[in-house]
Amino acid sequence: MSRALRRPPAAGVEWEFDKVSFSREFSRNVVTKLLVDRAEHGGWELDRVRIGADGTRRVVLRRKIIRAVRTA
Repeated sequence: MSRALRRPPAAGVEWEFDKVSFSREFSRNVVTKLLVDRAEHGGWELDRVRIGADGTRRVVLRRKIIRAVRTA
């Protein structure tokens, strides 16, 4: 999906980002399993994946920051 088609985040939504790199020695299936594990146990979702000329996968994960609001 191109950047032009992305919707801007809703007002008040904050994201936490995590950058992960995988060398070319990891197969596609192994990378998928590792990312699924992080998504299921950490609440992360995939933001973007870049594959470099050397075969390195650079992945950016994100999750919402939920701030507790004190009630009166």
